[in-house]
Amino acid sequence: MKAIIATTVFGIIMMFAGILVNDRKNIGSIAALLFAALLGVSIWDLVTTPANAPQLLFNDMLRIEHYSLWFNTIMTGCSLLYVLLLGKEIQKVGKYVGEYFALIFFILCGLYLLSSYNNLLMLFIGIEILSIPQYILAGSDKRNLKSSEASLKYFLMGAFSTGILLMGITLLYGAARTFNIMEMVSMLHADALNPLAIGGILFLMVALSFKVSAAPMHMWTPDVYDGSPTAFTAFMATIVKSAAFFAFLRLFQVSFNALSGHWVFILAVITAATLLVGNVTAVFQQSVKRMLAYSSIAQAGFMLFAVLAVNAVAWQGIIIYALAYSVATIGIFAVLIKLKDYTYDGFNGLAKKEPFLAFVTTVCLFSLAGIPLTGGFMAKYFVLLAVVQQGQFMWLVIFALLMAAISVYYYFRVIIAMYFKQGTPELMSPVTSGDKFWMVVTCILVILLGVVPQLFLSNI
Repeated sequence: MKAIIATTVFGIIMMFAGILVNDRKNIGSIAALLFAALLGVSIWDLVTTPANAPQLLFNDMLRIEHYSLWFNTIMTGCSLLYVLLLGKEIQKVGKYVGEYFALIFFILCGLYLLSSYNNLLMLFIGIEILSIPQYILAGSDKRNLKSSEASLKYFLMGAFSTGILLMGITLLYGAARTFNIMEMVSMLHADALNPLAIGGILFLMVALSFKVSAAPMHMWTPDVYDGSPTAFTAFMATIVKSAAFFAFLRLFQVSFNALSGHWVFILAVITAATLLVGNVTAVFQQSVKRMLAYSSIAQAGFMLFAVLAVNAVAWQGIIIYALAYSVATIGIFAVLIKLKDYTYDGFNGLAKKEPFLAFVTTVCLFSLAGIPLTGGFMAKYFVLLAVVQQGQFMWLVIFALLMAAISVYYYFRVIIAMYFKQGTPELMSPVTSGDKFWMVVTCILVILLGVVPQLFLSNI
């Protein structure tokens, strides 16, 4: 609860900072301090909340649990890392620097609501608070027509998916006569299931699939990620996607667990389609930024395994995957934004000219590909283990492993360009000692997640 209030207050402070502070560097410093303070507030929430005593707030519309607070703390830490690595690039997007940081704080407010909602109306509010600032950030580069196009496309697709979400909520309310996701468990019975409930579940599945860019509801993702300013694409593809997945998992695990026989096969088909479309299409991309957009779709396919599993390991899997994917992706975008050319050719010879950047890129790409001793390997292990323990969809696990093998090709294509091809890549901005320090921190986190993942599950 304290963190929800803090995000609102800090967002307002950044709005005033944008008006009162003229120096962009000072605005960035204020933002970094406020993100560090927000991490402190999140830790305070986590420490002061009893592990086995959930708090119900606002007429049971929010359910504050230890697990959701741990997720909030991890995502806030990733947000702080994001600001420290990409904060300087945010300052270069446009003149409304304070407002950009304010919007990011408001997005985190939506994240906190989605991790703790106990009511379908709060789910709707959380998704809208999470989404609307993104539409603005996507179109924040007024000098770039692709940015405006990305914003418009994002808004139209977001509005469409919101309509589907509200339709699903309406149908579920008609079937269960409540918006409370805990009460729905007793109101919806598998042996006498109302057709309205089935329709509502399917509508919600489609709407949330839009938010996490699962196929075939993924069509907006490549253009939006490619057209948006790179600094904001990194945030959309990581923290925002993780929040949407947590909301997805919370709803289907808590409310629809007993009804899994009615929806789990459909979600399995969506998962398979997401893995296929994301990985195969990424192979044919010529821009690394666009490849990462399709890569995010492929990673969404793996994260859907946590929703499919409907067991305790899935909760651990979503934490590890959200953290590993977010850290590695933020790291690769921190390198990408330093380069002038986003194509594969732009990485030619990077290991010779900037060996440090090449090393960071390699570690992050190893993680995204799921190479052992990196966080990405353990993330895939946990989500696949959850489905194996469930005892269903072994064919999907095998298919996912094949798709992971395909992903190695397009990730290693970047590594080959850096180490085995000749070229003189141009940098947009110099790599400072501060940049190097936080990139080293990123690499350390990636390795720690791969070697001792339990370190990040101790509070679950």
